[in-house]
Amino acid sequence: MKELESVNFFESQKSIAYNEIIKYKYPWDAVAKIKDIITSLIPTLDENYEKISEGVYVFKGVKIPKTACIMPPCIICEGAEIRNGAFIRGNVIVGRGAVVGNSSELKNAILFDSACVPHFNYVGDSIIGYKSHLGAGAIISNLKGNNSSVSIKRGGEKIETKMRKLGAIIGDNVEVGCGTVLNPGTVIFSGAQIYPLQSVRGAIERCIIYKNENNTVKREGLCAE
Repeated sequence: MKELESVNFFESQKSIAYNEIIKYKYPWDAVAKIKDIITSLIPTLDENYEKISEGVYVFKGVKIPKTACIMPPCIICEGAEIRNGAFIRGNVIVGRGAVVGNSSELKNAILFDSACVPHFNYVGDSIIGYKSHLGAGAIISNLKGNNSSVSIKRGGEKIETKMRKLGAIIGDNVEVGCGTVLNPGTVIFSGAQIYPLQSVRGAIERCIIYKNENNTVKREGLCAE
């Protein structure tokens, strides 16, 4: 599964954490080390970042509503937008220009630059790529019903992660429709689009429109060769 290796997965490289992520063979290995990644990045932040509370660093000019809750460790980058009722539960990086919206909850997650989780979303133990977007009410599930470890499945191949909690790995420029659930260990390659109200598992290939598990087509425009 060479395409799934961290160095190959996020084509844009647009994240303050990118060079740390690619130290791990697979991006889900990086998910398990997000706290360590943040700890290593904090000493490298320049004077434009303000320490607003213990372990929470925010780029100057980013407004944090009084109704938002941000727990450490956390880095919020330039131009990010944190909206009313956002709940950031720690071990989170919010990239440049990224959006964490009203009543959205993040825990142990990295949002690449310009990623958007704007309305009633849950993102746990996940990485969301550059300019990727979750529609309203889209949920990333990070725990299997039987509490067993999460595996990554693509075609007839399977990688055992040995992680009890793992959400989704989402590439760049991905659109996830409103009300969709991404099940534990879902992998979505860059440029894919998921229709609303789907239950998605396994791997969704690059530049695919996923209408349902039995109906996928090539995504044109953005993904034109």
